[in-house]
Amino acid sequence: MHFIILFLLLSILISVESVYGEEYIVDIPFGAYNPELNTPAEIWYNPPQMYISVGDTITWYNDDKEGHTVTSGEGSGRFGWMSDNFGTPDDYFDSGSFRPGESWTFTFEESGTFSYYCTIHPWMEGVVIVEKKIPDYPHDATGKKIEFPLLVYTPDQNIEVNLTWDPQVIKTHEKIQFVYQFYDPQTNSNLAEMKYNFIIFQNGVEIFHDEGLSQIGGDYRNFIFSESGSIIIRIEGIQSPSILAEESVTVFGDVQNSEQRSVDFTAVVYDNPEKTTHEVYHTKPAQRLTLYYELMLFIILIPAVMFIGALLWLKKKPSVNEGRPGAVKI
Repeated sequence: MHFIILFLLLSILISVESVYGEEYIVDIPFGAYNPELNTPAEIWYNPPQMYISVGDTITWYNDDKEGHTVTSGEGSGRFGWMSDNFGTPDDYFDSGSFRPGESWTFTFEESGTFSYYCTIHPWMEGVVIVEKKIPDYPHDATGKKIEFPLLVYTPDQNIEVNLTWDPQVIKTHEKIQFVYQFYDPQTNSNLAEMKYNFIIFQNGVEIFHDEGLSQIGGDYRNFIFSESGSIIIRIEGIQSPSILAEESVTVFGDVQNSEQRSVDFTAVVYDNPEKTTHEVYHTKPAQRLTLYYELMLFIILIPAVMFIGALLWLKKKPSVNEGRPGAVKI
């Protein structure tokens, strides 16, 4: 019984720790009540602008000599109150009036930019910018943590496809490299020269489509996302060029050809807090390993052939005295 209670307590503590985010403080300094700021206060909320993540909490402390509110909406501006503009609340959050020495706390569960002000002193304005919390680990579209390489079999179980991407957390305006390989699950050996289509869907829309031919069992594609959201990476039409297009296999009475060999992987793209744009990126055909092997072979063979040819030429070349009248061979 004691063990069960202890287990439940530990579970609660773990869940609480995983649910709640960071805590921040905003100070309402002495003199914020004065729109002219001819007091020790230099700003009305300190700091006037906060960057936090979804699930984080802010506590406002009233260190002024008058009561204040923290109310979401648009304030009057420094002198708008003089022309009967006392701000416009938007009803997302409202502390109500809290006196000097008191505080008020709010947890932000939505992302966005939230302006706020004091309804008693509408010139007091601040803003909270709430960003989606970006995890430090890769996960699929359901939020489940994943480990690389990801392994998926084609529906006919004849081909195993593995996939990794780098950086592991996908953000907008940042180049992502998708690397994938094809294997024979029966022999666990690489399948070279596999034709396929590499497709990316984002938020239900196809945003990238490219044909490929793998070499040495694998290939890669680079891509930069402009928008956040869930994505599907699909590798379809997987087949070997040596297999005729009309060749097919019958599975449970249904005809299934290589065009139906496809695998799907899912992930999530997050808004990049450090970048808002990127230069136009032109996707180029992937450079393949066989190209490097062929190039290295060419570089090595040409000098070798020239060297052998030079040796043969020197061996067959007559000596200086050979053929000269009276010359004596030694």
